Amino acid sequence: MEFGWINLFGAGFVILLLIPNVVYALRNRGEKNLCANRAMNLLEQAGRYGSIVFMWFPLLVWKFGFKSVPEMVLYLAGNGALLLVYWLVFARYMQKRTAGRALVLAVIPACIFLLSGLLLRHWLLVGSGLLFAVGHIYVTVENTKMREAGR
Repeated sequence: MEFGWINLFGAGFVILLLIPNVVYALRNRGEKNLCANRAMNLLEQAGRYGSIVFMWFPLLVWKFGFKSVPEMVLYLAGNGALLLVYWLVFARYMQKRTAGRALVLAVIPACIFLLSGLLLRHWLLVGSGLLFAVGHIYVTVENTKMREAGR
């Protein structure tokens, strides 16, 4: 659903995706990013913020929307299922942090951005989603390695 220049479904997915991140940040206030690769940290952040903006705003997209009802159903059901899995894995991750759960929590948001961008034919979202995927997965793996080495 589009309201002027705002994609309300995209905005809703972003908000629901950010809630566990806010909970995590509040519970782990002193936690630092241990990844020393500045380029990958920058790539992750550029991809993250680009994806968030493009999920909300269909910038530079002239034919924004779905070609068919099944595409819209796939968008809603696919992103809904990914969000549900994300929240379930997040709940398990808060009980016990494992490298596997951390990796799943890194991959799912990228899948949401990519699925959304592809179905909406929003190529800036696809591009930022790819940047985010590469950067976020790399940074997550590096942080996990560093934390496990520090135990």
